[in-house]
Amino acid sequence: MELGRADLISRAQGGDGEAFRALTEPHRRELQVHCYRMLGSFQDAEDVLQEALLAAWRGLGGFDGRASIRTWLYRIATNRCLDALRSASRRPAKEWDIPGIEPPEPTRLGEVVWLEPYPDALLEGAITVPLGPEARYEQTESISLAFVTALQVLPPRQLAVLVLRDVLGFPAGEVADMLDTTVESVKSALKRARAGLERRRPSATPLQPPPAAGSPAEDALVAKFVSAYESADIDALVALLTDDVFISMPPLPLEYQGRDVVAGFCADLFGSGRRFDLVPTRANGQPAFGAYLRAPTGIRHGTGLHVLTLRGDRICAMTRFENSVLPSFGLPRSLPRQVGEIILEKTSQNG
Repeated sequence: MELGRADLISRAQGGDGEAFRALTEPHRRELQVHCYRMLGSFQDAEDVLQEALLAAWRGLGGFDGRASIRTWLYRIATNRCLDALRSASRRPAKEWDIPGIEPPEPTRLGEVVWLEPYPDALLEGAITVPLGPEARYEQTESISLAFVTALQVLPPRQLAVLVLRDVLGFPAGEVADMLDTTVESVKSALKRARAGLERRRPSATPLQPPPAAGSPAEDALVAKFVSAYESADIDALVALLTDDVFISMPPLPLEYQGRDVVAGFCADLFGSGRRFDLVPTRANGQPAFGAYLRAPTGIRHGTGLHVLTLRGDRICAMTRFENSVLPSFGLPRSLPRQVGEIILEKTSQNG
């Protein structure tokens, strides 16, 4: 153990809060992402992380240095996540609540209604950490909405083993120590978890990858989407979608799949003259937008956050979250009247 690290641990074990923060802060972001992968909810992840850090502070006297501080923190965070999963106090499904619009018949009902998006602004430094040699997934893939959603239907112990082994690359022996089990048990759980994950993920048929984040190709596709959505141009919007495009809206369980079905849903959404402004952000490594409904007063009220999943030069999924997630992305609940509207109103009054 490094002399500086040993000194920090000794001071922290003696009750030095600053030393404890110096030990744990470098790992905070990656631990939050770990909790998010396991729980699927940004708010739940933050709550459990706070519990884990408090448990680490209280239990630091028992840290014997056989594992690294990072591994020790992952052990605590993982077991706190397992406790949360076993308590099963998940956010329940909600009823349709958009006034004046009757939703079409869904293609199916979703299971993971507690899913929340993760702000890209908090990913910096969290998904660039060195991984073990046995990690099977790119960090950007393993934070995507599709991957996190697929994880949520695994049994808790299988979920923990798969994330620790295949996403983070911890050796089987360390994972067994973290979970107070045997290496054989870890290997068995991992085999079942991999099979379960593959059943939930899209077909293994080779598909076009999404354009790179921030690339001209991504920018061009996103710009077309914004133009079509803000002008309520259904034909232009549908032209951007894959044939098997998929819409979900947690915590609403309603899910829609197929270009024609999604086109009908969007037509209903834009009915009665409803128009929206989109404010760009990013979630889960994907393009995202705060959606704001234009009101007659000129105020635009936040209705939710839309996250796009891209495939090649098309949109293959759209996930709509409630407006309660907007503050996590630094987005307001409403936007003021635009300057142009105010000027026009004053001009007409003076005229």
